[in-house]
Amino acid sequence: MKDTILAIVGILGAWAVHIFGGWDAAMGTLLIVMGIDFLSGLVVAGVFHASPKSEGGALESKAAGKGLIRKGMALLVVLIGTRLDLMLGTDYIRDGIVIAFVVNEILSIVENMGLMGVPFPAPIMNAIEMLKDKADGNKS
Repeated sequence: MKDTILAIVGILGAWAVHIFGGWDAAMGTLLIVMGIDFLSGLVVAGVFHASPKSEGGALESKAAGKGLIRKGMALLVVLIGTRLDLMLGTDYIRDGIVIAFVVNEILSIVENMGLMGVPFPAPIMNAIEMLKDKADGNKS
């Protein structure tokens, strides 16, 4: 029974790696920063009670669930990029999408660190604020 379960998990894992265009540095980096962002969000809410995504800033399963759904949707966009690359005979659409999501996750990690009280030099914080404003559609 154990071998059967392991075989099924292995087959599903291999299939997932295949449909996302293989396991390379880009996908590994994306999954690592997604995990770090999720964990840092849990720390902000669970330890520091400073989450802007829940009432009172505390840990809330609904907010965590929404975060996981967002990350899942980001992975689906990567999947679409992979399929577009295959369809068009290119090899840069998926990588561009992955890079964009990696940058977004890193900004979120830095924001979470700021909510934890980790000090950052003012120029870095100003640059992050400008990027967030531009992402929200505001002009600085």
